[in-house]
Amino acid sequence: MRAIGIDIGTTTISAVVAESDTRRVEKSFTISNGSFIETENPWEKLQDPAVILRKSEELLEDILKEYPDIGVIGLTGQMHGVVYTDRKGRHVSPLYTWQDGRGNIPCGAGRSVCGMLEETYGVKLYNGYGMATHIYNSMAGLVPETAVSLCTIADYLGMVLTERNSPLLHAGNVAGLGLYDVRKRRFQKEVFDNLHLDCGMLPEVTDEFWILGNCRGIPVCVATGDNQASFFGSVRNVRNSILVNMGTGGQVSVYSEKYFAAEGVETRPFIKDSCILCGSSLCGGRAYALLADFFRQTGKAMGAEDVDPYRMMEHLLETEEEGQERLNVDTRFSGTRDCPELKGSIGNIGTDNFTPGALTRGVLEGMADELYQMYRKMEKGIIGEKKTMIASGNGLRRNRHLQEIMAERFSMRLELAEQKEEAAYGAALAGMVAAGAYQPEFLPVR
Repeated sequence: MRAIGIDIGTTTISAVVAESDTRRVEKSFTISNGSFIETENPWEKLQDPAVILRKSEELLEDILKEYPDIGVIGLTGQMHGVVYTDRKGRHVSPLYTWQDGRGNIPCGAGRSVCGMLEETYGVKLYNGYGMATHIYNSMAGLVPETAVSLCTIADYLGMVLTERNSPLLHAGNVAGLGLYDVRKRRFQKEVFDNLHLDCGMLPEVTDEFWILGNCRGIPVCVATGDNQASFFGSVRNVRNSILVNMGTGGQVSVYSEKYFAAEGVETRPFIKDSCILCGSSLCGGRAYALLADFFRQTGKAMGAEDVDPYRMMEHLLETEEEGQERLNVDTRFSGTRDCPELKGSIGNIGTDNFTPGALTRGVLEGMADELYQMYRKMEKGIIGEKKTMIASGNGLRRNRHLQEIMAERFSMRLELAEQKEEAAYGAALAGMVAAGAYQPEFLPVR
């Protein structure tokens, strides 16, 4: 059986066609998202659901023309953003993306939504998560009058494709919105009640890969979070491998058979009682891009505007002196989810290591170490020794020096993920599971 997996990212919309017997990707597709809406507020990061919907449906149409024998459609996408829908199941708001900053804006008694929730209720909710956005909108009177529910953009695509008028969300996506107790697998409705929020707007939830409905007679699987989908699409042996992704941000993800909590680690529902433990670095690969921009500006100031900073940094890494004392670079330049005000730093500067090469290596080592420290917290909640690191994201695929540094820091063998569109492929696999065409060895038999 062939399956389609669709991934609605922030900048691109990707899709794959995969075959269930071999789990081989037959073809990949990527188009621009291009749906951002200009606003007067710099903290607003909104996208137009109508544009995303049109592009996704056109992409699906093109795929079905080429592959008319598709057996199931799987969905995934940016899991923290939120869109409001009406009684007919149509959007009545923009998509408030995961980059939207209203959760950190002072709104009541000089406190932000995220600050108020932690101080008053002891609830950790990160800026950009859908429920932080929803609470701010509710307090500011920005929830559309015709809104009756909310969901992620991938869930909304599933609603439209199957002509549902109410959303059904996988627990992984619900946890990505926030105010969801992962251990008890329920919304924290007491917080909604205390804030006088309408619990009737909360979507229905499932912890399995179920079929939402049909699109042109093709079953459509409930959408799953992009982190879980990427893990599913990248890691074959979940019991001895971890997943590290380096793009604009960075992530380390580990499979856990049961709930586990640790500071700075998110526990995200996967399937049934299993979870993905995830640590995220906000700057991640952007730290290396910032260094490239620093060298670019330096070159411009010296009259060498045509210098390729990435090629130069590659040369610096290949020609650095052996035995040189290392710089200690803290690459948390964008802070952390727990401490957004945190800044990075450069330490251990001496007369022999204040060089471009040492700085370049130090940034890469800082990127690796931030994720490694998160992984150390996860180790207490996992069973067995992890021996293999599956690496994904262009920040790792295109930088062999970072690959070597990651493998050394984690003391693991590093393998590149087989598929470049990991999330779309994972969505296709989820669809196969929902359709009964694929049964991974680590999943309980239904």
